[in-house]
Amino acid sequence: MSKSKLEQLKEMTVVVADTGDINSIKQYTPTDATTNPSLIYQAAQMPEYRELMNEAMAWAKSRQTSDEKQMMTDVIDRLTVNFGKEILKIVPGRVSTEVDARLSFDTEGSIRKARHLISMYEEAGISKERVLIKMAATWEGTEAARVLEKEGIHCNMTLMFNLVQAVACAEAGATLISPFVGRILDWHKQKKGVDHIPADEDPGVLSVTKIYNYYKRFSYSTEVMGASFRNADEIIALAGCDLLTIAPKLLEELQNSTGPVKRMLSEDAASSLDCQKMNITENFYRWHLNQDAMATEKLAEGIRNFGADLKKLEKFISSNCMASM
Repeated sequence: MSKSKLEQLKEMTVVVADTGDINSIKQYTPTDATTNPSLIYQAAQMPEYRELMNEAMAWAKSRQTSDEKQMMTDVIDRLTVNFGKEILKIVPGRVSTEVDARLSFDTEGSIRKARHLISMYEEAGISKERVLIKMAATWEGTEAARVLEKEGIHCNMTLMFNLVQAVACAEAGATLISPFVGRILDWHKQKKGVDHIPADEDPGVLSVTKIYNYYKRFSYSTEVMGASFRNADEIIALAGCDLLTIAPKLLEELQNSTGPVKRMLSEDAASSLDCQKMNITENFYRWHLNQDAMATEKLAEGIRNFGADLKKLEKFISSNCMASM
């Protein structure tokens, strides 16, 4: 019997589930899993996860704070860690847990939140080696990662749309980056007024390929995890990438598809590429990000959207749960 495309992909790339739905993770047996505020908000509304919400509320109540804002923060932090704990019962590797997007331009705030989340995992008996703290790849987020990595807290830098962001994160010693594919494609399709761009011309695929090749050419240890896919062709076009984080719908499509999957990215091919190494400074980072309209717009939009989903989660908790506390 022929191997599915998903099985073949797993032979050359670490497959990560991009979901907060624990049942989906069980179904596709990924190595790692990653969540974000949007996914936690979606999962929190599912009846099967009500117990995780109830436990988070009970824990927050036990802290006996009279500050409603602090209590809401406690509930969300605990709920996020509760989902992470359940996910780690299933995956053999790591879970990515995101820092509040509203701290994306606050280095010290991001560091404090990351330390707090890790302490909550450790109190639950989970080693920090199994947790990736996820932060936006702003300059401030990158500087937070520089500090955290020196403390042994591993970081996953997200909302990444160009090479300068990626190089800055590697220079800071981040464990992993999540360059986006589909959101880059969305921007270019809109600008060009087209409905389709083939995978071999897909700007998101080309961006991740460029980042991967740069990392391998200059021997960075930071791992590359392609993210935010719109179709299975984008995924197959990045076969061989260190990791790929994939939503359940596309995992199902790959599981149900057969046909050869060819390695598209490799360290050997990247090592011979002719390219110049960047010297990343804050001024260099900010200027070159500013010059990239797509990256500037999608980074800002991503932070806004994650912040909006946190507000939705707060509203959901307030209207469905807080009254009973």
